[in-house]
Amino acid sequence: MAPGSCCLLLLLGILGAPALGDPGPLEDVVIDRYYIPKICLREAQMGDFIRYHYNGTFKDGKKFDSSYDRGATVAGVVGVGRLITGMDRGLQGMCVNERRHLIVPPHLGYGSIGVAGLIPPDATLYFDVVMLDIWNKNDKLQITTLSKPERCNRTVENSDFVRYHYNGTLLDGTPFDSSYSKGSTYDTYVGTGWLIKGMDQGLLGMCAGEKRSIIIPPFLAYGEKGYGTVIPPQASLVFSVLLVDFHNPKDGVFLEQLEVPESCKRRAVTGDFVRYLYNGTLMDGTLFDSSYSRNQTYNTYIGKGYIIPGMDQGLQGVCVGEQRRVIIPPHLAYGENGAGKYKIPGSAVLIFDVHVIDFHNPEDPVEIETVFRPEGCNVTTRDRDFVRYHYNCSLLDGTRLFSSHDYEKPQEVTLGANKVIEGLNSGLLDMCAGERRVLIVPPHLGHGESGARGVPGSAVLRFEVELISMEEGVPEGYLFIWHGEPPANLYEQMDLNKDGGIPADEFSTFIKTQVAEGKGRLMPSSDPEKVIADMFRNQDRNQDGKITPDELKLKSDEDQEKIHEEL
Repeated sequence: MAPGSCCLLLLLGILGAPALGDPGPLEDVVIDRYYIPKICLREAQMGDFIRYHYNGTFKDGKKFDSSYDRGATVAGVVGVGRLITGMDRGLQGMCVNERRHLIVPPHLGYGSIGVAGLIPPDATLYFDVVMLDIWNKNDKLQITTLSKPERCNRTVENSDFVRYHYNGTLLDGTPFDSSYSKGSTYDTYVGTGWLIKGMDQGLLGMCAGEKRSIIIPPFLAYGEKGYGTVIPPQASLVFSVLLVDFHNPKDGVFLEQLEVPESCKRRAVTGDFVRYLYNGTLMDGTLFDSSYSRNQTYNTYIGKGYIIPGMDQGLQGVCVGEQRRVIIPPHLAYGENGAGKYKIPGSAVLIFDVHVIDFHNPEDPVEIETVFRPEGCNVTTRDRDFVRYHYNCSLLDGTRLFSSHDYEKPQEVTLGANKVIEGLNSGLLDMCAGERRVLIVPPHLGHGESGARGVPGSAVLRFEVELISMEEGVPEGYLFIWHGEPPANLYEQMDLNKDGGIPADEFSTFIKTQVAEGKGRLMPSSDPEKVIADMFRNQDRNQDGKITPDELKLKSDEDQEKIHEEL
């Protein structure tokens, strides 16, 4: 190199250090490897491109050059004559982060000529060098998988949109960027030129949740220009990457059936009202919402836009009791903006693990399944009949709610008297004594949207019923009816002691006699005495404890009077 050439100085690399002493005349460069890193993945070889820092001094410690003083590392090719011979030899075999003291004799430095105004003739040169980067034009991307999920149904391909966290360092470990410090993932498309080439290639084939180390040579990174003040020219980059999630804009909803009941008589369709439990997570497992934590189902119509499109699609075709995983790409969920309320980042893929409790349609009738019907069943229940029955009531997922077996007696009710829910009333009609049925009652024929004590809102109910006995009823509004025409001179027959007044005991005795002789019947009840007492109270209009001839009226006569009044 010509004396006084500034260019040659930029190709030297050393760190400032005191002279090593006088070894006497030297035939070759003296190398002191005073720091060798524990891990050395690669040593500088002839033809490799290297980056290094250095301080250059004379024997007396006087500094003649320093890359530190210029604020820039030195980059060049080693072993091909572009450096002084002593430096070419002294840098070979170095590891990244290794530090060396080099003593270069004059004939391997600037010889008898020196460098005018800078290095005198026949000067022995002392260099302190730290190696920062090594690469070769034949290098390829270096990918190391650090961890990988057991399940990996899909890997990143070109045109996928990825969300990942990363730490970026130079090859010597100097950090230059981190998504973690920004508190958000880096989100971008792969293979479309939005990333440096090395990262575009390094993300391919990754699973969600996978961690990789990606070492990128400069020609697949920022090359000769570097990037601002943080990435020097010709710098190899090391990225530690965690892939949080990814999707493709063409993706639809992905369904995975985790558990399907053996019996599935019906599947949910658009317009059905579904009650389900769920856990909602991101692809990295972060839980963002759960109905279990609220101890209640999520209730909604499907296919009508009340929920995100992906869930609208994902619940189609479910069975009662089914457990299903629904994976929803962001364009069918909360899109680029995410959902702050649920801490869902923008462009996030969502995973819902769903357990369907029940569903129904607002047009559903009561579903009746006859389990057992006695032979020779000629008499069946009708409205106004008084029935005794046993029942077990549960939700469709098997949750037990109520049972008549928990009490001493069967349940008793007059059908059509609005004493039980409409669906149960319908399910008890046209039954024979001894018959057993299973009834599926939709909420609009049960306890509705509000539910009842112990019954969730909008719940479909399952009843197992057994009719124990039945008594023929009387028309609505009647407490007693005759089987034929009522007795002539009714008041005189009812006035047993002929004193012109009918007290409660005479009234009761007369009615019981009519029933005993088969001439009439009371409204069925578990308490006939109460029914008779109600009849007496209705007739004793002035409530003086006895019925007079003017007070006694048949219900048919009363109804006729009301018709005339209305007319």
